[in-house]
Amino acid sequence: MTRGDQRERDRQRAQARKPGSKGRDDGLTPEQRRERDAKALQEKTAKKAAQATKGADDAKKNAAGKK
Repeated sequence: MTRGDQRERDRQRAQARKPGSKGRDDGLTPEQRRERDAKALQEKTAKKAAQATKGADDAKKNAAGKK
């Protein structure tokens, strides 16, 4: 097998793999993507804060019950 054939086959294999890879082709502009990501981050932060508050309330209840 010559080097040229191997290169050509590698190119074909790379092209075959390319559609399966996840790209940034979600149809959003960079600004829309930023807004989407910021919203997701805010929701995640709010969820963590709610869990932390719930955990603190549970700890207070347990401490009050032990007295």
